[in-house]
Amino acid sequence: MHKLSATDLPSTLHQAKARTDIKLLVVDIDGTIAGQSNTLSEPVKQAIAAVQAHGIQVAIATGRMYRSALRFHQEISSTLPLMAYQGAWIQDPNTQKIHRHLAVSRDIAQQLLDYFEQPEWRSLLSIHFYINDQLYVRELTRETQLYAERSGISPIPVGDLRQVLTNEPTKVLALCDDTDVINKLLGNLRRQYTPAELYLTTSVATFMEATNALVNKGTAVRYLAEEMLGLQSKNVMTIGDNFNDVEMLEYAGISVAMGNAPAEVQAIANWVAPNVEKDGAAVAIEKFLLF
Repeated sequence: MHKLSATDLPSTLHQAKARTDIKLLVVDIDGTIAGQSNTLSEPVKQAIAAVQAHGIQVAIATGRMYRSALRFHQEISSTLPLMAYQGAWIQDPNTQKIHRHLAVSRDIAQQLLDYFEQPEWRSLLSIHFYINDQLYVRELTRETQLYAERSGISPIPVGDLRQVLTNEPTKVLALCDDTDVINKLLGNLRRQYTPAELYLTTSVATFMEATNALVNKGTAVRYLAEEMLGLQSKNVMTIGDNFNDVEMLEYAGISVAMGNAPAEVQAIANWVAPNVEKDGAAVAIEKFLLF
C-alpha cells in the first residue's frame, strides 16, 4: 500500500474524491486525538467540527472503557454510538442502547487469571477485569492508580479476582512498565490461543489486552458503517496510532496512522500524519476532508 509522507499533499483530484466518498470519520482517542494532556486540543476540536459541518459523521473507536471514553464523545458532539473496549462494547450515549457486547468467556478468563498468577508473572503484572463497565483489580498497584487517574475511573479492589467471574468480562488487561515483559507475555499467549479463540493486542506498549475473538476495531467500524449506517468501506476514513488500530486502518477507504505510531502500524496506513502533540489528527482531517 502506497504511503505518503507527512509533508506530502494529496492531489486535488484525490482530495476531491476523498471529500465526495467519505461519509464517516472514525478516530481513536489516546495517542490520536488526545496526547499527554489527556484532552483535545483546539485544532483537533475545530477540525472535527468542520467535517461535521460538511455532513461527515464522526465516531470514536477506543480501547478505553465506555465510561472513560464518554467525555471525549460528548466533547466532539458525536451523534453516533461509541465503540469502546476495542469495539467489544458499542453503545449509543443518546439512547443508552447497547448495540453490541461481546465478552470473554468465563472459562478463558479463568485460564488467563491462572496463567497471570504463575510465579513468573504474578509480581510483575497488574491485572484488570472489566465487567459491566466497572474495573475490578486484585489490588491498587502504582500502575493501576496511574491508569485510573488518566481514565477518570475508580478501580474496585477485590483481592481474588475469581470472585467477580460470576459475570463474563468485556476485556482483560495486563499492565507492566517493562515492555519486554508485555511483549513476552503477548507472544506466549498468542502461542496458547488461536485468533479464533481470543483477540490479543497492545493499545500502548505497556498494556496487553484480551477480548472476545470476534472483537477488534475493524469489525466494530464495519458494524457501525455497514450494518447501522448503510455505508461501504470506501466511505470510511480512520485515524489511529497503535496495534489495536490496525484492523480499522486496514478496513477503511482512507487510513491514517499517527507519526507517533509504531513503524509496523505506519506501514499499513495510506498516510502518516504528524504526531499527536503536533495535532496530527487535525492535519490529516484538513488534508483529506477540508479543502
